[in-house]
Amino acid sequence: MKKVIALSLALALLLALTACGGSTSSAAPASSAAPSASGDAAVDVIKIGVYEPASGDNGAGGKQETLGIQYANSLVNTVNVGGKDYKVELVIVDNESSNDKGPSAAASLVSSGVSIALGSYGSGVSIAASDVFANAGIPVIGVTCTNPQVTEGNTHYFRICFLDPFQGTVLANFATDSFSAKTAYSLAKLGDDYSVGLCYYFQQAFEALGGKVIYETFPEGNSDFTPYLTKAKNEGADVFFAPVSTEAAALIIEQANAQSLGIPMMAGDTWDSNVILNAAKGTKTDLYVTTFFDEGTDDEQGAEFVKGIKEWINANPTNLSNNGGDDTIAAVSAMGYDAYFTALEAIKAAGSADPKAVNEALWKVDYTGISGRIVFNETGDAIRDAAFVKKVNTETGKWEFVAIQGVN
Repeated sequence: MKKVIALSLALALLLALTACGGSTSSAAPASSAAPSASGDAAVDVIKIGVYEPASGDNGAGGKQETLGIQYANSLVNTVNVGGKDYKVELVIVDNESSNDKGPSAAASLVSSGVSIALGSYGSGVSIAASDVFANAGIPVIGVTCTNPQVTEGNTHYFRICFLDPFQGTVLANFATDSFSAKTAYSLAKLGDDYSVGLCYYFQQAFEALGGKVIYETFPEGNSDFTPYLTKAKNEGADVFFAPVSTEAAALIIEQANAQSLGIPMMAGDTWDSNVILNAAKGTKTDLYVTTFFDEGTDDEQGAEFVKGIKEWINANPTNLSNNGGDDTIAAVSAMGYDAYFTALEAIKAAGSADPKAVNEALWKVDYTGISGRIVFNETGDAIRDAAFVKKVNTETGKWEFVAIQGVN
């Protein structure tokens, strides 16, 4: 009799656990969810890892990139492999914007049995976790990490955005063409791969155009940017370039306005955020960014995405909070959306969820998303030749489209 009761309790527990299943999970110990290495499906779930920051300096941007991935998954949460439909489950981890903690977050995705991973917002954490994914044989699609080192020298890290050598050149050309700039002040965070790298490529391009660059870095934890702004003004800089985190950017904008900087401010894709819009609204700053996507696009596919994700965000308080409290659509959300569907294309082309097969299939993926066509070159980078330039309307707190800019 005791044996019958015990079996009944075990069956009840199993049913309860089964009922708790969902399409999104946090990283957990390895399970039998992933298909076998031979490509034969063991169960009907395929896992995609989401390696993004939800905290730290880049937490705001990481949440918006993740929202694009989650929205895509809400639209299409199955993939057909070998004539059978599999449920696609997102496994989301927080790398905390930390090069030290990123590898542990990546390791938890490996343990969870993901077939492919997406991320990260921030080049430094992407580089920091690269070997973890490589050693596990798991391919990764970088969404908006723009430093060349992310894909250099490996065959597992791919990327769908443009790179910093291109972005730096676009910004240098824009400063020269739009402001007749001869002297630029360039500010990066010490030890930050993204801002240091983009400042380097901007300086190379700007000096090649005949300009002069005053370059400085600030240390971790700095909150007083007044000395840097004052120096730029006193040295007669024509533009102030600071592609730093949105957390530091909000302080820079506030302090630039307080001392009436009077110089156009420029930054890269990181500043395409409603954190920047909120900081700049009501100020007298003149602020420009380069980015991957424009919310005001008249492209039918892009406009449909904007309409749909706004409705999805507004329908859920958590999504609205993760988007910064309003429904402004950041370019990183659009890129997250495209990265998810690029991953599905690779899984379908592989005919398997085996990470090795997916890795091999990625080289031949040809997918047209809302940010444009995605085809990978010999280093695993999508071929891109244009960037959007936008400026802040400081009265409305909205972005205004300026131009689609290439390199001269």
